[in-house]
Amino acid sequence: MNIKRVMIVGTMVVAMSFGGINWNNTTANASPVAKWSTTGVADKDELLEGLKQVSDEELYEALYDGKSLHDIAADNDGNIGSVINLQISQLTKQLDLRLAKGNITAQQYTAHKAELREIVTQSTFTTFG
Repeated sequence: MNIKRVMIVGTMVVAMSFGGINWNNTTANASPVAKWSTTGVADKDELLEGLKQVSDEELYEALYDGKSLHDIAADNDGNIGSVINLQISQLTKQLDLRLAKGNITAQQYTAHKAELREIVTQSTFTTFG
């Protein structure tokens, strides 16, 4: 018999054996189900507004059909500039958070922030179809 197979089967047997043991005879008490709340949820989606899309599904379908964000905005008389500014704002917030947590240095922050507009603008022309 193959030694790898023996080790795998043995490990599975041990795991299943320990899984059935009740270590301290306590029962698990599940927390009550949280009630659905829409408090604080925005009724509008700035991305959908900028692209003049009705729903996430409509945006998904357009992207799936091979359109870029720029194409979608142009087809619907949307404002691609507001979409670009929205994405830059969101990415800047992420960079701010990463800098505050110490995940990136100030030099990295400055470099990333300097190229945001160019990268986001180019990404609006990207198609996925």
